[in-house]
Amino acid sequence: MIKKIKIENFKCFKGEFQLELNEGLNIIVGNNEAGKSTIIEAIHLALTGILNGKYLKNTLTQYLFNNEIIDEYIANLNNNGKSDPPHILIELYFDNESIPTFMGSSNSSRDMNGCGLALKIEFDEEYKEEYEILVKSDTIKTLPIEYYSIKWSTFARKDITTKSIPVKSALIDSSSCGSQNGSDIYLSRIVRQYLDAEEIVQISQAHRNMKEYFMDDPTIQKINEKIKDNINISEKTVELSVEHSSKNSWENSLMAHLDDVPFHYVGKGEQCIIKTKLALLNKKTKDAPVILLEEPENHLTHTKLNQLINDIKNDCQEKQIIISTHSSFVANKLGLDHLILLNNQNQIKLNDLEKSTKQFFEKISGYDTLRMILCKKAILVEGDSDELVVQKAYMDAKEGKLPIEDEIDVISVRSLAFKRFLEIAKIINQPVAVITDNDGDYETKITNKYKKYESIGCISIFADERNALRTLEPQFVEANNTDLSALCTTIGINNIDYDTEEKITEYMSKNKTKWALCVFESNNKLNYPKYIMDAVKWCNE
Repeated sequence: MIKKIKIENFKCFKGEFQLELNEGLNIIVGNNEAGKSTIIEAIHLALTGILNGKYLKNTLTQYLFNNEIIDEYIANLNNNGKSDPPHILIELYFDNESIPTFMGSSNSSRDMNGCGLALKIEFDEEYKEEYEILVKSDTIKTLPIEYYSIKWSTFARKDITTKSIPVKSALIDSSSCGSQNGSDIYLSRIVRQYLDAEEIVQISQAHRNMKEYFMDDPTIQKINEKIKDNINISEKTVELSVEHSSKNSWENSLMAHLDDVPFHYVGKGEQCIIKTKLALLNKKTKDAPVILLEEPENHLTHTKLNQLINDIKNDCQEKQIIISTHSSFVANKLGLDHLILLNNQNQIKLNDLEKSTKQFFEKISGYDTLRMILCKKAILVEGDSDELVVQKAYMDAKEGKLPIEDEIDVISVRSLAFKRFLEIAKIINQPVAVITDNDGDYETKITNKYKKYESIGCISIFADERNALRTLEPQFVEANNTDLSALCTTIGINNIDYDTEEKITEYMSKNKTKWALCVFESNNKLNYPKYIMDAVKWCNE
């Protein structure tokens, strides 16, 4: 298994980046451009020499290098004529002593007993003389990739090939196109895996007979005669035919059908499930101890995604699985203790979460945990009405700007789950505010409940201290009691029928979302309870 990956200057990673991997399941999350896909690509590239389905030696390009590194190299070279060509390094560290032939000191960590391999894209000294002439003769605007070579070796300084690497990986990207020359690559996998030699010969013969029938068809012969008589583009005979030369041309002609519908015409979600399942069933995948999955949630409903996650769990036992995802459902269902958060090339793990918290989110997996994890700041509220009012208070303070526009996410969470979210926030040091009711007992519901979080700087609790004002409704009415008529107009009720604070509060308590939505959509200037405004102020600190 892979213990650690080290990356230098590959795509979004500038300089050195290291990631410690769990022995079993790894769920990598992070904002866009955080490097989730790059890590999966790097692992697969170092184990197979393949990037985007093609061998690296045939697709070497400067776009594999970090843009900032290239810009600095070119700027330094053109300013003073001196700059060492940048390199890319991908190192995989395996369990010590698991592969003796891969043990040695040839690694960037200078570990004398390191076990692993390194793939390096670097300037080839063989071209030094040509390179120096190039540098002196012209202004360099791009990386001279033609002078680069690929070195792939073990930590024991021995060159390697794909066949000599005992650790195999299977990359499953259900969002990629499965088409190959008009056929379906996944159908070909089924054929190659499950048919014996005699059956393959039978298919080949049937396909040959089909092609011969095509050529003997009178209609085709008539069309070819017409082409011969009317299209004069060569001295040689031009005619319609079918492919005869390829040994396995039948594979390139077959098309998978689901209930008589060609595979590429079925729904994207169904395609994703089938592609992933077939990839997991593929013999090479079964033999691969490292499974790499790129955003398995693509195009799937929660029920279908739940089915797919169960398949992944069942079919990949005793394997190392590395998944990139944006889905809270995937992260919760597979277990937050396996989660690795990427942020500014730093990594944070949640494997120190309390067991009860891990089980809570796995069993009640609909909570948007990643929304809290990936935003700049988070505000946790109890329900829809609280969410609408908090967002409106923020908009009024910020000239109509929604919190999310400042990367502040207001998340509706049942009060039962507040402390579960705070356990995550504590580990990752994520700024989180809780806006909650006192329910008529501030000491019990607020002071005692959140006492353990008082000294944690990233966590703030906001609630009204007055027990008589139990919930948001009486607190909101009290904040606007100097002009109850304006309040009634805003929430769409008659001030004549609702002429006291008690009557307005009763109406609002029975119509929580309705009145909050009226406030959110209104242009009227209202007042907000102090604890809500304190939370808005916290957002801007």
